Amino acid sequence: MTGQVRSARRERLTEWNRRFIVEERFVDPSVRRRLYGTSITLIAVGLAAFLVLLISVLTHSGIERLDEPVEQWFNAQRSGEVTGFMIFLAITFGPYGMPVIVLVTLVAWIALARHLWRPLLLAAGMLTGVILALVLAPIIRHPRPPIALMMLDPDRTFSFPSGHVLGMCDFFLILAFLLASRIQRTWVTVLLLALAIGSIVAQIISRLYLGYHWLTDVSASVALSLVVVGAVIAIDTHRTVRIPGERIVGSHSTLQTEGT
Repeated sequence: MTGQVRSARRERLTEWNRRFIVEERFVDPSVRRRLYGTSITLIAVGLAAFLVLLISVLTHSGIERLDEPVEQWFNAQRSGEVTGFMIFLAITFGPYGMPVIVLVTLVAWIALARHLWRPLLLAAGMLTGVILALVLAPIIRHPRPPIALMMLDPDRTFSFPSGHVLGMCDFFLILAFLLASRIQRTWVTVLLLALAIGSIVAQIISRLYLGYHWLTDVSASVALSLVVVGAVIAIDTHRTVRIPGERIVGSHSTLQTEGT
């Protein structure tokens, strides 16, 4: 009886895993190679860019020399019509608004699609970004622009990298990949990527315009997000992408020839 109960439990877990976790999809081998190549490229480019920016900030050289001129230019562009929109972006996609957006997205996605894998990937990517921002900022200790330049409440925390921009990048880029990789329509991919880039650029401008970050801060966030997105693509590809004749057995994949 005990053996039968255990067998029934395993069958239920297997069925639950098949219905809600596994998103097995079959593609041409070249597609899988391209996905892995994209993930490796994003991780490599992101890490290299972040290291260049970090060295620049620590040594007060290179790109860091553009921080003050760029900030001064944005300060000169301030006007009543633009300021309201920039504040809206800062609040909506900040530490209070973004968690609500992510939670609503996850709950709606799970309820409507009845699967967990991609929502879990999105949540993990967002959490990784939050951890990176919280850990790196007090280690690098890069001061923000002067409080007199900040248009909202003063912020005395350290600014490298920008949590606002990192969260925006992770959310929109990961979401774009998780949707476009399943829909597999060129126009959808282009549209989602354009929306993601447009949203990220708007948030970058907002942080510079409102006087809370330097150019190096927001650039470092983009670089870190490329690493996170690259990791998400690699994990998703390893977990879900199969080539014809390949099947998932337990947690591993095997190749089966036709007729076997």
